[in-house]
Amino acid sequence: MSDHRKNIAWIDVLRIVACFTVVFAHCCDPFVSQFDNNREMFLTGVFTGSITRPCVPLFVMMTATLLLPIRKEIDVQSFYRKRIGRIIPPLIFWSICLPILAYIYFLYINPNTLNTQLSVDDYTASALLNKLLTFVFNFNFDTTPLWYLYMLVGLYLIMPILNSWLIQASKSDIKYLLCVWGITLILPYINLLAPIIGYQGNYGNMGLLGVCDWNLYGTFYYISGFAGYMLLAYYLNRYPLGWSWKKITMVSVPLFVTGYLITSVGYVAINNHFPGNYAYLEIVWYFTGINVFMMTLPVYIIIQKISVKSHPWLSRIASLTFGIYLSHFIFTFVCYDMYDIAALPYILRILLAAVTTFAISMCLTWLMSKTRTLKIFIQ
Repeated sequence: MSDHRKNIAWIDVLRIVACFTVVFAHCCDPFVSQFDNNREMFLTGVFTGSITRPCVPLFVMMTATLLLPIRKEIDVQSFYRKRIGRIIPPLIFWSICLPILAYIYFLYINPNTLNTQLSVDDYTASALLNKLLTFVFNFNFDTTPLWYLYMLVGLYLIMPILNSWLIQASKSDIKYLLCVWGITLILPYINLLAPIIGYQGNYGNMGLLGVCDWNLYGTFYYISGFAGYMLLAYYLNRYPLGWSWKKITMVSVPLFVTGYLITSVGYVAINNHFPGNYAYLEIVWYFTGINVFMMTLPVYIIIQKISVKSHPWLSRIASLTFGIYLSHFIFTFVCYDMYDIAALPYILRILLAAVTTFAISMCLTWLMSKTRTLKIFIQ
């Protein structure tokens, strides 16, 4: 086992930070969705939610840190069986439980939410049945966080192939590939700006570099996406930067602040020009955008650098994070309603909702971990 995996404490910290920021981000979403209905809520949601965008990239980098390089004695079939097989039970369980819990809460416990935030038509008995029958094709609104599991299966599928190259690749080889991946991080913005200078796409499809209605796989398709974060984590662990705290601070702080300003101010600016256009708004919040990368890298190298002693409570919380991630989404709505108090500032509502959601989800996960039957759905 490599040295970075022996010092597990900092990885525990990374896992907890990634999980809490996911919860925090989802607690910001009801505020962001207000847009011009309540400008103050919208801006509070955007400027607090934007700071959490490294959450999913950190999860991916944590996964790569733990699994790469893959031990020689593990063959491809065994790797797939263990890793993908571990994902399937939680995916099925929460794809069924979350819609049922949402149906009960929104329809019977707090139906006011349907009048102010969600569509009543999405919470009928027939709509619930449809969600339960079609989750095999994709996640739905009630199971939004589960998109990560579908993506994670894809990373597991490519990991043995990437591993075979990594173990024989030189430092310069990996750096070069990371630079190519870096180019893909700016493609969303090129896609956004291309129409401004006259690009009209092909037959109505606005894809770039070979993408069209009959081809989804453009030039950088095979070298883009979350696999780049896995490669980055592997590189940083195999070739630690060795920077002093002074250098880390001088590089990380400006990089993070710049990325954050692009993310937050950019989101507001795009909404001003394209009000309510989610297709454009999501571009600046892409996890695989250059601005989110600029925020993710500093967080990872700082956590990697800090000296953390192993503590049983730290390891215990870290072991619960997968279950917290899987179960928390419904509680974000419960806590939003709980703290929907006029006297509370919006920022305080978000903070209280995030902490409470995390705590409730952690308690639920802990209880499930004590039951052999339920344990497989949160680990």
